[in-house]
Amino acid sequence: MTVPFTTPDPQVVADSNIRDFARHAGMDGADYTALHQWSVTDLEGFWGAVWEYFDIDADTPYERVLAEEAMPGARWFTGATLNYAHHALRNHADDAVAVVALDETGSCYEVTAGRLRAQVASVAATLRDLGVGKGDRVVGYLPNTPHAIVAFLATASLGAVWSVCGQDYAPKAAADRFAQLEPTVLIASDGYLFNGTAHDRRDATAELALALTTLKATLLVDHVGLPWPVRPYPSLVVPWEDAVTRTEQLAFTPVEFDHPLWVVFSSGTTGLPKGIVHGHGGVLLEHLKTLGLHSDLGPGDRLLWYTTTHWMMWNLVASTLLTGATTCTYDGSPAPLAQPDVLWQLAARHRVTVFGTSPQFLLGMAKFGIDPSVHDLSSIRVIGCTGSALPASAYPWVRDHVGEHVLLASISGGTDVVSGFAGSAPNTPVWAGELSAPHLGVALAAYDAEGSRVVDQVGELVVTRPMPSMPLYFWNDPDGSRYRDAYFSSYPGVWRHGDWITLTSRGSVIVHGRSDSTLNRNGVRLGSADIHDVVEHLPEITEALVIGAEEPDGGYWMPLFVVLAAGVVLDDSLRKKIRDAIRDGASPRHVPDEILDVPGIPHTRTGKKLEVPVKRLLQGAPVEQVVNRGAVDAPDLIDHYARLGAARRKRPA
Repeated sequence: MTVPFTTPDPQVVADSNIRDFARHAGMDGADYTALHQWSVTDLEGFWGAVWEYFDIDADTPYERVLAEEAMPGARWFTGATLNYAHHALRNHADDAVAVVALDETGSCYEVTAGRLRAQVASVAATLRDLGVGKGDRVVGYLPNTPHAIVAFLATASLGAVWSVCGQDYAPKAAADRFAQLEPTVLIASDGYLFNGTAHDRRDATAELALALTTLKATLLVDHVGLPWPVRPYPSLVVPWEDAVTRTEQLAFTPVEFDHPLWVVFSSGTTGLPKGIVHGHGGVLLEHLKTLGLHSDLGPGDRLLWYTTTHWMMWNLVASTLLTGATTCTYDGSPAPLAQPDVLWQLAARHRVTVFGTSPQFLLGMAKFGIDPSVHDLSSIRVIGCTGSALPASAYPWVRDHVGEHVLLASISGGTDVVSGFAGSAPNTPVWAGELSAPHLGVALAAYDAEGSRVVDQVGELVVTRPMPSMPLYFWNDPDGSRYRDAYFSSYPGVWRHGDWITLTSRGSVIVHGRSDSTLNRNGVRLGSADIHDVVEHLPEITEALVIGAEEPDGGYWMPLFVVLAAGVVLDDSLRKKIRDAIRDGASPRHVPDEILDVPGIPHTRTGKKLEVPVKRLLQGAPVEQVVNRGAVDAPDLIDHYARLGAARRKRPA
């Protein structure tokens, strides 16, 4: 559509952080397009201005903003030392509310900044007594509660490295991630809430602890009220209550700008999940820019973004504290059966100003006739939406059922940079079904297969100049080959992310979905290998292939194709067994929509499953544009999947 769905409110723009930042940077009066152009042509000027505007408190000053621009290998703010946790804990008065803990039952408790600082100091001292120091790894098997934020900040304050995943991950899936890091301490909860049930994860925690052979201690969190049984652990056991109630002095270890802050995992289609390492300084600046400028967060604001701890949005939820705003954690289903509008109710009750969700959530609200406007949502000024492309049909629904005053900010980014590539800002127009513009500091382009820029046509999402939050490296990738292959093998020196986009001539961005085969349901990514590993262990199944396909109406179809053992029939009983195995052994959030019996799985001649080609066939791409039959071990199977895709598209809506 050529006419914007909404245009910026002049008063909102005048009062916004991004306008104040432009004045600070000597760009007063510049519109968003001019500001963005400056931000990507003068990287040193822009990121230096971000440093100054947000008053970064470095223990030692930087020598140069960008000493080397290579991708990969850019060197930012050389010479500077600082600590992320110091900046997260410095902006609230002691009696100000820093964290609001919410859950699907509607209950809540508040954590003041003074209490948060005291808890971080206490847990940091406990970790220090357990031998944790700069560069050591601490891992969390935790739901989205204040415990996770406290544990993360305590770890970061020591210069140790944090990683976390939610407890809906099976112990083996969690161990596949954490064991790579050789962690010193595990922090785990007794369970989590989801859809009216308190899920007991005590046995799962014990199994995970046994799998992590480098542990010195396990900290056990009482969250859902289940008593911890006496059982053998491979290391010292410390009750969370003992770790968090000490009287200690808060202190921060200064670290280099590019010292590792956390490891986040982005599951590939084969092998172990990739451990992506981000640094203290890069995350600090990128999240201040994203939250402080694009989301316009500051003191007095409250952010509630539905996420799990293993999605990168949890990292942004924690970083809300950097801006002086209050962050809300949430444990439970986004739409529990007993009260599917509970998130809207909580947003109204706690006067949330930025509400974050996924396209599937908004589409589900509309589909099932849930009307958020029965609650007083006048405090909400931004609805952030990410995880997949938001279809145009959702925009009028939000206007009519949440409020005309709301900025609907569709965002696209990635775990890889733990931030956004494109989205909205207070001073950008919004086009339904599109992202308003590339984010500040993101030199975004669409490339064709030859590496030429294209406008108003589909191309690969690329970033042509470095961002401070690009990964420092992958864990256990000493020569950097896996890192280079992941992002720079298609276009040397240019980041290829793996999304299809159209960059329009008016500057907006249309996202068409993943160009790789990572499963991305409701923004929570999982490698297909995690599901294949579980399903192919069943005696009834000889091989499996799972696909996540974005659909034109904004839906997400995730079928599982199985090749059955001789004499086996795919009946309801076997389908249930497969679903239960995936739920228990991989992730309950990635149970397939359909399970289909197929004659075979196509592979390359070297034995690699053709996941991306099958996905594109199911989405309707012509066979000749998808795969070279001569490179396939069983070319006739290509036609089988093409027919499956055509048959699905003919189904009545």
